[in-house]
Amino acid sequence: TVLADEILGRYKGNRRGWRAGDPRNITAISIRAMPKQSQTTPSTEPLTEAELLKMPESDYMNDQQLAFFRARLTEMRQEILERRAESLEQLHENEAHADPADRATAEEERALALRLREREAILLAKIEQSLRRIHDKEYGYCTKTGDVIGLRRLLARPTATVCVDVKGQNEKVEVHFAG
Repeated sequence: TVLADEILGRYKGNRRGWRAGDPRNITAISIRAMPKQSQTTPSTEPLTEAELLKMPESDYMNDQQLAFFRARLTEMRQEILERRAESLEQLHENEAHADPADRATAEEERALALRLREREAILLAKIEQSLRRIHDKEYGYCTKTGDVIGLRRLLARPTATVCVDVKGQNEKVEVHFAG
């Protein structure tokens, strides 16, 4: 994640006009093209969760915090893309099962894999939306009220778009209309 932050922070743009910090830039450049850091330059270590939580409220969603969440979301996106490639290979495997019980088990596993892919596609879209919000400096603020979402909630769910109060109200409405 340190390497991703360095790449995202140092990239100046390309023909498409993407700016530094845009998560799409990580795929557009070569790691070999990145300049090496000198030994005398103090390294900018990424924040840990503990350091993030110790920061004063006045530092909410400063550049360090945005970089922390950008790295976390980028890592989540990469993990999903890797799992997606693996599951796609498994879905294309055609196994012939003579036993009906084995065939039923294989079909159930295939259905489970498809449901997982659907859920991951939804999560991937939320991750991309969160990365865009980081780029636009809107990340960490409720889309409904504009209030602070909070670091603890974002650490638990980095793709959160609403504060706890709004989420609670939404859940009450869902329960009311579901019952």
